[in-house]
Amino acid sequence: MTALHLQTLTELKAGLEKGDFTSVELTTALLERIGSLGPDLNAFISVLGDNALAQAAAADAARAAGNAGVLCGLPIVHKDIFCMRDVLTTCGSRMLENFVAPYDATVVERLAEAGAVVLGKANMDEFAMGSSNETSYFGPVHNPWDHARSPGGSSGGSAAAVAARLSPAATATDTGGSIRQPAALTNTVGFKPTYGRVSRYGMIAFASSLDQAGIITRSAEDAALLLGVMSGFDERDSTSVDVPVPDYLAGLGGSLNGLRVGIVRQHFDAGLDEQCAAAVKAALAELEAAGATLTEVDLPNLDYCVPTYYVVAPAECSSNLSRFDGVRFGYRASEPKDLNDLYCRSRGEGFGAEVKRRIMTGTYVLSAGYYDAYYLKAQKVRQLITDDFQRAFESVDVIAGPTTPTPAFKLGDKTDDPITMYLNDIYTIGANLAGLPAMSTPCGMVDDLPVGLHLVGPHWAEGRLLQIAHQYQQLTDWHKQAPEAYT
Repeated sequence: MTALHLQTLTELKAGLEKGDFTSVELTTALLERIGSLGPDLNAFISVLGDNALAQAAAADAARAAGNAGVLCGLPIVHKDIFCMRDVLTTCGSRMLENFVAPYDATVVERLAEAGAVVLGKANMDEFAMGSSNETSYFGPVHNPWDHARSPGGSSGGSAAAVAARLSPAATATDTGGSIRQPAALTNTVGFKPTYGRVSRYGMIAFASSLDQAGIITRSAEDAALLLGVMSGFDERDSTSVDVPVPDYLAGLGGSLNGLRVGIVRQHFDAGLDEQCAAAVKAALAELEAAGATLTEVDLPNLDYCVPTYYVVAPAECSSNLSRFDGVRFGYRASEPKDLNDLYCRSRGEGFGAEVKRRIMTGTYVLSAGYYDAYYLKAQKVRQLITDDFQRAFESVDVIAGPTTPTPAFKLGDKTDDPITMYLNDIYTIGANLAGLPAMSTPCGMVDDLPVGLHLVGPHWAEGRLLQIAHQYQQLTDWHKQAPEAYT
């Protein structure tokens, strides 16, 4: 039997159903790996050993009684942005260093009801603000493929845990590429659903009109399994949309014959590493050989994605993070002289540099003298970007291209230049601005570092993206490759 840590979520599900091993045995094996290999990666903020073993024992009992849920006994990791009752939920920030959530996020609740076992909470960029997982108050996460390099962000802990075979799957969030970019840099599958497909209730907000919960797994099939459980309307989330959730697993089969794949001309410009471009083009050739048709599409306002995002996101961040004032919950400065001192010192000491930068930017663009010039104009450009995508999908079924402009960069390389860091999300931000489903799947290697193929679909086309990725993964084995030190 293949070692438990090397099996995908789907394979582990089959093994549990056949009785090849128990959830307690599986959970114990993964907790031992986390204990021995996890510290060097710094992928976890909290490891929930006793709690996980109790959940595993309950899952084994439920299975024995014939009451097994869809995910009964399967281990996962939650990004530490999801509230989990009676468990530390930090958002990677000193501001919430000691915050214990009083309730479960909907994502946590639905996975728990399906029988999932939670191994721990994953490290992340502070309040999900970052592209390298270096802004975390708890220190940077290291890429399993090369510890000197970034795993990407903000969901770097989730991606590193899955890539290092410490967990078969992890929840994550994506505001401008924070699922797909780390997935590409760690050779994992990262999936961001349509905005409104998965509830944001209990997911600590960064930019409310952009944030979306998703998953990081090792295969498209695993992503389909989890997404089916997480998706669906939630009356507690005003942005949740009441549309039917299809059977994603049932839709994975079928041929790619007739599939119309749009290639964005602007994606293959001078900013893309030549070797990354070659790997992505090879992946597109595989799709074409399988029956797809490649068509060039134009997104004329694509160049405005990054500047638009870095007006809209900081503005919403400024509003959302105003609640952290040292009064009700979170970090509180000691011995304040007065209320103003309490506010200023609690926020000044509790937030890191990147969070402060974005709060200040957002406050500026929302101010009376600049609202029309910056925030309102950015929202108008956002609509133009959305319209570009809608026009493109009139002639193609999916848009494909690179996920990131380069493979994983070294830790520290971009921390002194925020603009360079922000440009790492240049290919992913458009999907968030337009609220579209998107994913990254492994498609090659450059100097022993992974490269991701980015797929974007029209609203509610999650099943189509998963089917394309699954069929591509039947033709290639890039997604099966793991860092040698973690096999």
